[in-house]
Amino acid sequence: MPRYTSSDGLSLHYLDEGEGLPVICLAGLTRNASDFDYAMPAMQGVRVIRPDYRGRGQSEWAEDPMTYTIPRETQDVLELMDHLGLEKAAFVGTSRGGLISLTLAAMARERMLGVCFVDIGPVIETAGLEVVLTFIGLNPVWKTLDEAQDIIGKRMAGFANVPASRWREEVEHHFVEVEGGLTINYDPKLRDAVLATFDPEAEAPDLWPFYEALSGLPLAAIRGANSDLMSAETLDEMAARLPLIAATVPDRGHVPFLDEPEAVRALQDWITKLKDPS
Repeated sequence: MPRYTSSDGLSLHYLDEGEGLPVICLAGLTRNASDFDYAMPAMQGVRVIRPDYRGRGQSEWAEDPMTYTIPRETQDVLELMDHLGLEKAAFVGTSRGGLISLTLAAMARERMLGVCFVDIGPVIETAGLEVVLTFIGLNPVWKTLDEAQDIIGKRMAGFANVPASRWREEVEHHFVEVEGGLTINYDPKLRDAVLATFDPEAEAPDLWPFYEALSGLPLAAIRGANSDLMSAETLDEMAARLPLIAATVPDRGHVPFLDEPEAVRALQDWITKLKDPS
């Protein structure tokens, strides 16, 4: 099992598959490397590296949950690159992973080969953030994976035409069946870290300069047509400011699975551009 140790002493897990140009896939807030299982067939011909953030997946939980922050997780990504001897890499960033990618643009732009944003951009819709706060760090009320599978597909806002088997895979990726019910597979204290930094009354930071710092790199953005976190207007503005491979996936909210035809085409076009930026 591939692991490395962060500079503050945590044992962090990652997957490393394929050969060629390195692409680091950064998952959503509570998610893990399995988020990109569905995208793997579209990323042939590159080296795909999928870290589990601290406190998520198979990585160690932090004693201090206040290290579950975007700057610290960005530093973990840079330390993973150093561990692997990678001077540069491209990034696929889903939700929080996209925000980490923007932070990398501010901290270490010289180490980036390109970015594909997945249902995230420099403007984050507050409605989507409020939804996240309703479940983060809390064990589900459902008692079995079967029950979770039946309910989650009906409750996932913005999703349609998703087979039951896919929802089964989703719940198996993110819940653990134990005696008495289901538990989440990440540190519940992640909730404390998020609540400590979330202020609905505060003015949102301007992330457009971070995005514009990526000028000259191959960029892509994949949005769920029914997303409550990334608006169509944000996607349009991203394309207006910098050359961008843009895709909108119908029947998907936050976030697309990345095996939809629109997502596959965008990923493959972006990879082609990475290999030949001219």
